[in-house]
Amino acid sequence: MIENRIIRVGISVGDFNGIGVELILKTFEDKRIYELCTPVVYASEKVMSFYKKQLKFNYPLNFISDAKGIERGKLNVVKVWDDVVDLSPGTPTQVSGQKAFESLSAATDALNNADVDVLLTCPISKENIQSDTFSFPGHTEYLESKIQGESLMILMSHSIKMGLVTGHIPVAQVSGALNKDLICKKIDIMYESLLQDFGVTKPRIAVLGLNPHCGDHGVIGKEDDELIRPIVAEYQEKGQIVYGPYAADGFFGNQSYLKFDAVISMFHDQGLVGFKAVSFGEGVNFTAGLSKVRVSPDHGTAFDLAGEGKSSVSSFKEALYQGVAILKKREEYKKLSGNKLKTKK
Repeated sequence: MIENRIIRVGISVGDFNGIGVELILKTFEDKRIYELCTPVVYASEKVMSFYKKQLKFNYPLNFISDAKGIERGKLNVVKVWDDVVDLSPGTPTQVSGQKAFESLSAATDALNNADVDVLLTCPISKENIQSDTFSFPGHTEYLESKIQGESLMILMSHSIKMGLVTGHIPVAQVSGALNKDLICKKIDIMYESLLQDFGVTKPRIAVLGLNPHCGDHGVIGKEDDELIRPIVAEYQEKGQIVYGPYAADGFFGNQSYLKFDAVISMFHDQGLVGFKAVSFGEGVNFTAGLSKVRVSPDHGTAFDLAGEGKSSVSSFKEALYQGVAILKKREEYKKLSGNKLKTKK
């Protein structure tokens, strides 16, 4: 409960030619979920009604103009746009990219204004959402520009939490982007998130190396010995349980991740290939380090499945559950510590 009311989850629909709206409709067909939270979708009446009819969902939607109309126990839809748009399930368009941004922008504003308590974002097409108003590699970077704090992308499941030092950048730029300040900042955000968002009292963090075999003592690169290893040693000197660097292949191959509360990866695919190999379909993308809670499913728009009623809601539902759980844990942490969340922006 937030201020004596049930938690409100704001939901951006993503690219409406993808599976986002279908995930929403399927999930909230289960009436038991309304005891957990009140959903507030940011879209349009036409888009929601189109998929409701196409997918043969019979329950009513509560179309409203603003947060004043939100009702508990209903699937609320805030009408962000009223203009007529062509829907082409399975085909990304310039318009679907534009409306994905409008939905995201409205949901983010609602989060900052406390109209909703958690933000759940459906998948976007990173290509067609680009415009003069959105020039970010993805959700994480956009939200960091709008919400207080410094972000860390965490992909999480019941068995692993994977944080990324570098996110959506080309592999050719990874080595040049890495430095002590950046790596330490991401480790610190992970450490604080484990404490306040997940209730881990003594976090255990593993740090992956950059090069194959962690550089083989300089034969395949010097970053592991000259940059990463000294950073890990400094954390150990402070009494924190941070170990590494570990070679990623062996680390996942022998399931070493099960010994830690979280893992820090140097670049996107290094961490996400291992993560999705063990958690695909149940994973959640959580943006740690911000003053507000944002989660999303761990998959993309799935244009090949759009409009067919075949998409799995497992990751979307898990994101919903985790978003509510993280908010509750965060509120509990603030009460117990007597301090506001640590933010650096």
